[in-house]
Amino acid sequence: MDKLRGMETFIAVVECGSFTGAASRLGLSAVMVGKYIAQLESQLATRLLERNTRRQSLTDAGRVYFDEAKRVMEQVSIAESAVERLRLAPAGTLRVSAPTSFGASVIAPLTATFLQAWPAVRVELDLTNRMVDLVDEGFDLAIRIGEIHQEDLVARYLTPYRMVICAAPAYLARYGTPGTPEDLTDHLCLSHTVWTARNEWRLPGVEGEVRWKRDAVLRCNDGYALRQAAIAGAGLLMQPEVLLADALASGSLVRVLEAWTPQPRPVHLLWRQDRRPLPKLTQFIAHLQQGMADALPMTRASE
Repeated sequence: MDKLRGMETFIAVVECGSFTGAASRLGLSAVMVGKYIAQLESQLATRLLERNTRRQSLTDAGRVYFDEAKRVMEQVSIAESAVERLRLAPAGTLRVSAPTSFGASVIAPLTATFLQAWPAVRVELDLTNRMVDLVDEGFDLAIRIGEIHQEDLVARYLTPYRMVICAAPAYLARYGTPGTPEDLTDHLCLSHTVWTARNEWRLPGVEGEVRWKRDAVLRCNDGYALRQAAIAGAGLLMQPEVLLADALASGSLVRVLEAWTPQPRPVHLLWRQDRRPLPKLTQFIAHLQQGMADALPMTRASE
C-alpha cells in the first residue's frame, strides 16, 4: 500500500469521524477505507483506532500519528503546489551556456530584460566557446554558432551570425581602402588567437578563394580588445557584426569589402530532446527570439 494513501485515508477517517464519511470524501468504498486502515496498522505494528459498533476513538499512538501525518500531508501539498507553479509560470533557476562574445554582447542584455519580466526566475549564464554537455553539466539551454549535428538535442534556429571586415578611418586614410580580397596583401591584419585554419580569412576572390596571410600585426584572445585596437587604427579587423555595431554606427569603424565577407553562420538554441521544457525555458526562448531583431543589427530582411 502507498504510505501517503494510507496517511490520507487515516486523516480522513479521523476528521470525518467514520469510515463512511471518509469513503465519501475520498471517493472510495467504506470497505476499501477499512482495508487501508488495517494495512496501515499492520505496517506500524500498532492500533491507531479503537472501534466498536457505536463509536471510534484514537489510541495514544493514533493521536501522535495523526498529528505527524497531517504535517507530512501539508508538506506534500506545498511541494505539489510548488511544482504546479513551475509548470504553469516561469520560476526557478535556468542554466544557460553561450559563446563568450555573443553571450556578453547579446544574450546578457536580453537576459536582463527577461529577468525584469519574470522575477521568479534566476539565470546562471556560463560564457564559453566550447560545446558543453547539457546532460552531464546540467544546462537547460545552450546557444551555439554554426551547424549542429546532435540528434539528442532540439535545435532551433535563432539568427544569422554575420562577419564584418572593417577599419578605422585613420587607418584607411593611411593605407587606402581595399577594393578586392587580393588587395589585402598590402594591409595589416588583426586576428583572434583562438582562430583555427577553418576560421581564417577565406574570402571569395576574383581568381578563387583568397586566404589572407597569418602574420597578423596583433593577435589577441579577446574580441573587445581587438575592436579597440581597430578603432585606434592598428589594422583591418574581421569580427562578428554584433561586437562592432556601435562603432560602425558612430563611424569609428568603416566597413570594407562588403561584397566579399564570408557567408553568415547560423545561431542555434539547443535543449534536451528527452525533457519537456518548463515555462522558464520556453519563455526564455521566446524572449530571445522576440528581442533578437532589435538586439542584433546583423538580422536583415534581405536574408
